[in-house]
Amino acid sequence: MSDAVGPWLVVGLGNPGPEHAANRHNVGFMVADLLAERMGGRFKAHKARAQVVEGRVGPPGPGSRRVVVAKPLSFMNLSGGPTTALRDFYKVPVANIVAIHDELDIDYGALRLKLGGGDNGHNGLKSITKSLGAEYHRVRFGIGRPPGRMQVADFVLKDFSSAERRELDYFVDRAADAVETLIVDGLERAQSSYNT
Repeated sequence: MSDAVGPWLVVGLGNPGPEHAANRHNVGFMVADLLAERMGGRFKAHKARAQVVEGRVGPPGPGSRRVVVAKPLSFMNLSGGPTTALRDFYKVPVANIVAIHDELDIDYGALRLKLGGGDNGHNGLKSITKSLGAEYHRVRFGIGRPPGRMQVADFVLKDFSSAERRELDYFVDRAADAVETLIVDGLERAQSSYNT
């Protein structure tokens, strides 16, 4: 898609604050941070209750795409408000919105990209879908299921384990690659390269 239909909006989902920075639930923020670093930008406060970086991804020239990377500052279960405000501000078609989020039903580090679908009990997606409808892209980052009898809420709000942290940078890097491929080359190419 060309810039004629507006930029892409990439929304990393997570909870604001240093106490949540390394939580499993904040893997969307981690991927957003890496994308911003690759674009050479720094997050700035936006009136939409989010931090944003504006830049381009893809090869220089007509193949590059205008992108806004955002981290909502509203807490996960209210992500729809800032996402909708950013969509309106930057005039982004819903089909050009990408949400990056943690996914319990996928093994740790595995990725699945898709357009539309349900929220699978994820409160961030539930909030965005309520505000925008379901026809936005998702990059689902597997965190696996909680061990034993641990509650889901406790599991997602815990930091990655030391064993998981050994591979975390690699998986976050791969997720950022997947987002860039989705934006530049389209969903099918990204799915065939990164869905596991």
